[in-house]
Amino acid sequence: MTDQRRMTLKNLAQELGVSTATISNAFNRPDQLSPALRDRILKASKRLGYSGPDAKARSLRTGRSRIIAVVLTESLTYSLNDAVVGEFLSGVAEVLDAHGHTLLLVPGRGHASQPPGSANIADGFIVYGLMPNHKLLDELPAQRTLVTVDFDIEGYPTVHIDNRAASYQIAKHALRTLPKRPAIINLRLTKQACNGRVKPEHTRLPDTSTVSRARLEGFHRALDEHGIDTEQVPLWNIEENTFEVCSPVIAEILDQPLGQRPDLLLCMSDRIALTALTLAEERGIKVPEELRITGFDGIAEGQYRAPRLTTVRQDSAGKGRLAAQMILGRTPFAQQLLKTELLLGDTCP
Repeated sequence: MTDQRRMTLKNLAQELGVSTATISNAFNRPDQLSPALRDRILKASKRLGYSGPDAKARSLRTGRSRIIAVVLTESLTYSLNDAVVGEFLSGVAEVLDAHGHTLLLVPGRGHASQPPGSANIADGFIVYGLMPNHKLLDELPAQRTLVTVDFDIEGYPTVHIDNRAASYQIAKHALRTLPKRPAIINLRLTKQACNGRVKPEHTRLPDTSTVSRARLEGFHRALDEHGIDTEQVPLWNIEENTFEVCSPVIAEILDQPLGQRPDLLLCMSDRIALTALTLAEERGIKVPEELRITGFDGIAEGQYRAPRLTTVRQDSAGKGRLAAQMILGRTPFAQQLLKTELLLGDTCP
């Protein structure tokens, strides 16, 4: 048997009777081999003490690291606890795993404009969500491939859903029964930090930076068509899509006197809608008899509880797969618009 202490790529190839390229593909390009052959090579590598091609040497030789960075616009703690982000990352990881690439997560919040140094070795960047700090983008290596998801940078491909059409569709459904006091709960709509009622002095973020503007326009279009003055429909804003941040705002909404409390809440995320549903139940407010609620995202939690949430489902995992395919050059660079689906539940039948 070959001496394990001196096991090399060439030694292993001779041991197994395959080419060095085949050994390399087993570690770096698994899609090029049959599962059975790759499994045989990896098992033999472990048995013989070969840990794979040297990544640093390969990077120096080829100029590529086989690392793709996903720049998240939130902290890692927040992002990894968000169901929508989790679905997106699973889609990215599925494609990268299949083609022998490594996923690097880079938080966009909580850092200065300079990204962590490890991001500089990435072959490409997928930037996901609202980008609050455009300086960070300027610091990314200019020669690397970049794809944005849910916001636009001129000259770069973007993966989107049609937020205007989707929010219009669900609002139009909700307005089949006209409410007396509709209200809209936005997610990070304003440039200034605002966790509560949106006031005239608040500046709204541009629609190129946040999906909330497009969703609000869809809601307003449906309200206009039903003869409801959008200037009289109160807007509320949530800064972070978590129960803890949503709760105080929604409690303030639901604790208004009966004649002022909304009877329809158009929510820009399922997390906001589910928080509203939980707090309404705690207060004995009947849903949908006294309060109808709609969400946006289609996360599993909203479909597995009772009453089931009426919402718009977006394919977040599909977004991730498409962005990863583009960054690897397996799908043409282009503006991509994914379809959504209206899910009719019990909270707004």
